[in-house]
Amino acid sequence: MRRRVKDFIEIGDYTSLDALISTLTALRDSLPPDAEPELKLRGDDVFGRRISISYFRELTDEEAECEGRYANLAANPEIDQLAKQLDKVPYEPRKGRRAAA
Repeated sequence: MRRRVKDFIEIGDYTSLDALISTLTALRDSLPPDAEPELKLRGDDVFGRRISISYFRELTDEEAECEGRYANLAANPEIDQLAKQLDKVPYEPRKGRRAAA
């Protein structure tokens, strides 16, 4: 089973292009061949800029065990029945309150 994970790289105010390229190249070379990496630039002048790189990797044994425990909870028929009952409950928002945009 694979999962998309994110790795964050901090960029200083004055980072050389060569240093950034070598860091990204080293990161790309360390990923498995089927990782399908994606890169996004986030941030602003106030809080700083951050490059986030997400990629697929295989789950560790511990992660797979934890995932298996919670996957069984998602298929609980009692929870599904309660959700269907709650979907039928009529709801009218209070007057005088603005709806969230």
